[in-house]
Amino acid sequence: MEKAKSKAVKDLTSGSPTQLILGFAIPLLFGMLFQQFYSMVDTIIVGRFLGANALAAVGSTGSINFMIIGFCMGVCNGFAIPVSQMFGARDYRALRRYVTNSAWLSVIFAAVMTLATCILCRQILVWMDTPADIIDGAYSYIFVIFAGIPVVYLYNLLSAIIRSLGDSKSPLIFLGISSVLNIILDILLVMPMGVAGTAVATVVSQGVSGVLCLFYMKNKFEILHFEKDDWKFEKRFALRLCGMGIPMGLQYSVTAIGSVILQTSVNSLGSLAVASVTSASKISQFFCCMFDALGSTMATFAGQNVGAKKLDRVDRGILSSSVIGAVYSVIAFLVLFLFGNYIVLLFVDSSEVEIIRNARQVLLVNSAFYIPLVFVNVVRFAIQGMGYSKLAILAGVCEMVARSIVGFVFVPLLGFQAVCFANPVAWIMADLFLIPAYLRLSRLMKRQFGVG
Repeated sequence: MEKAKSKAVKDLTSGSPTQLILGFAIPLLFGMLFQQFYSMVDTIIVGRFLGANALAAVGSTGSINFMIIGFCMGVCNGFAIPVSQMFGARDYRALRRYVTNSAWLSVIFAAVMTLATCILCRQILVWMDTPADIIDGAYSYIFVIFAGIPVVYLYNLLSAIIRSLGDSKSPLIFLGISSVLNIILDILLVMPMGVAGTAVATVVSQGVSGVLCLFYMKNKFEILHFEKDDWKFEKRFALRLCGMGIPMGLQYSVTAIGSVILQTSVNSLGSLAVASVTSASKISQFFCCMFDALGSTMATFAGQNVGAKKLDRVDRGILSSSVIGAVYSVIAFLVLFLFGNYIVLLFVDSSEVEIIRNARQVLLVNSAFYIPLVFVNVVRFAIQGMGYSKLAILAGVCEMVARSIVGFVFVPLLGFQAVCFANPVAWIMADLFLIPAYLRLSRLMKRQFGVG
């Protein structure tokens, strides 16, 4: 068995779970904050330079953007799970085969998805009942985002592989560089190109971070020094990768279907409602980065420890992550309760009284239920890291059903008030499935591994 000589890799199968999780999650958190920061900058620049209609145009694409780009991200994260498991098992030859086969699959997935989404782009916006006064801007923005799907695969696959080897710090550095580039390009392109300029800035900056990841992997990871045979496309590796990646991608997309349905209901309330939800969503996404970081950490932590057959450490990791997330949830609620109005002013002028009031309402209701969101991320990603990605789809179905019910039934009856509770209802329904599912899987795997 080969030895991992590179100092860049990090073993998560020994040591204090809490310290390891914090050490791994904090760089991830800053990386995600960078991502959300330049996403927020996009929105701020659009709202301030181009007005409320342009802000609504970008916001109206949020759910379909999440559905498609989320699938790409989910697939890449799924591809990295066998890599983390082989790293935990110290089988570096198989690890390299999984890496190369994931690259071949990503090229295929990216080509098909880019072609399909660009062709169907405008029709999707029509199906979503996008208001007539913002549909052209929405199309200009989302078409460029979809055309950039190949760079989404490039960055997310490489960063997921780097994280699976225990290095969560390097992607942070690359995202920091791309964030600065994104802001510069936003300022340069938004006036001559409109909302399409912010999309171009996003695609270009993510492409740069992907290339930086590629050079870093090539130079820093000795266990990723490939031989000619490593690049063969092998059916058994490809099938296992698809078995992990596609369910994780579908989990994002199935979850997003509910968001699309909800977004359609919000669109029916008019462009002011869309702008309100857009502002609140951007702020909420920023505050939710901690939950995403804890989830991604648990995927790697669980993957490595399952590979090492240390299931008791997975339990301890979930407990540590949940406590960290719960403490953060209380702090986030207090910040939004005290300063929510002022944060919304980053996106809209103070004269937009209705947008500010509605956005603050969404923020307060959502943040009051952040603790259920902690469990959604921590438990779901732990299950995925254990190798049961297909179960994550069912959790996504729970979220989809919840948001769909709110969108189809309660928004027409109660209006904007119902929109505020859509996410909390979805999180609670997902938890009702995920927590019992994890407890059952943990018992099953312990019996399989002969662990008491």
